[in-house]
Amino acid sequence: MKAIVIGATGAIGQDLVKTLLYDDRYETVTTFTRRPLGFTHPKIQSFIVDFNLPDTWYHLVQGDVLFSALGTSLKQAGSKEAQYRVDHDYQLSFARAARENGVPHMVLVSSVGADSSSHFFYLQLKGLIEKDVEALQFPSLTIFRPPSLIRKHAKRPAETVSVKLLQLASSLGLFKAMTPVPTESVARKMADEGAHPSEGVEILSAQETRG
Repeated sequence: MKAIVIGATGAIGQDLVKTLLYDDRYETVTTFTRRPLGFTHPKIQSFIVDFNLPDTWYHLVQGDVLFSALGTSLKQAGSKEAQYRVDHDYQLSFARAARENGVPHMVLVSSVGADSSSHFFYLQLKGLIEKDVEALQFPSLTIFRPPSLIRKHAKRPAETVSVKLLQLASSLGLFKAMTPVPTESVARKMADEGAHPSEGVEILSAQETRG
């Protein structure tokens, strides 16, 4: 299989690329990033692109499955408008390119609680990208809704504290569905789902995103 990955420099994306490179089911891995990956591999083909200029990369989005782990935080983006551009517009542009180029399967990372009518911006944003990608009618679309993520190199103290609190609550039998999941676990599950597409739309709950 030929995999396409966007969001390859993010927490899940990094683990996903490494998982795909050592998975015999995938013969090539094509990545589209805004900055260098920082490593090379015989199976990888890496393109550094401007996401705002789809005409320069549209024709390159070719393969069997598009994995999208692209996303940013409000703090990193600097504004809601900038976060919307990354989490919605950029992902949708790549999804459209993949669909028009005949890619039959897309695996999209969303979030637990995603809802286009939510009053919370982040959850509304995730719900909107789910809805708009579904409208493209991929033969197979797999949507991941993971809970809080355990990142190997988490830099934000608040993130580390929140993960530990959720882990403690889970150990006490509370908020089981919200038990944090390691990014590498999500990556393994994504690779498996990418290799076994199901017809239509499949939405994986927080518990089901654990590989």
